[in-house]
Amino acid sequence: QVQLVESGGGLVQAGGSLRLSCAASGILFDLNAMGWHRQAPGKQRELVAAISSDAITKYADSAKGRFTISRDNFRKTVYLQMNSLRPEDTAVYYCVADRRLLAVLGGSGDHWGQGTQVTVSS
Repeated sequence: QVQLVESGGGLVQAGGSLRLSCAASGILFDLNAMGWHRQAPGKQRELVAAISSDAITKYADSAKGRFTISRDNFRKTVYLQMNSLRPEDTAVYYCVADRRLLAVLGGSGDHWGQGTQVTVSS
């Protein structure tokens, strides 16, 4: 059974930082691209960042320069370090896994976590 379990969300003031984690089980983690998407109230889910199985990273324009995605294959965990947070970053953040990077980027990945809430106050 595949499980993606996110953690690290919370309430932070604008300008602050958070680090999200996504622990995976039930998949061959090394072979999967991993990513983070987010969905704000009343908005469509959107890509934040993705990392391929060989650690190539991709970012949404809104995340470039502020967020960093990384992976630890030994711990089967993907991270999203978020700095300089803004109120518009407020959303539920979802972890996604798929062997195809394009599926992760496009939001059609096979496996999704339950999400973790990030709230940035102004």
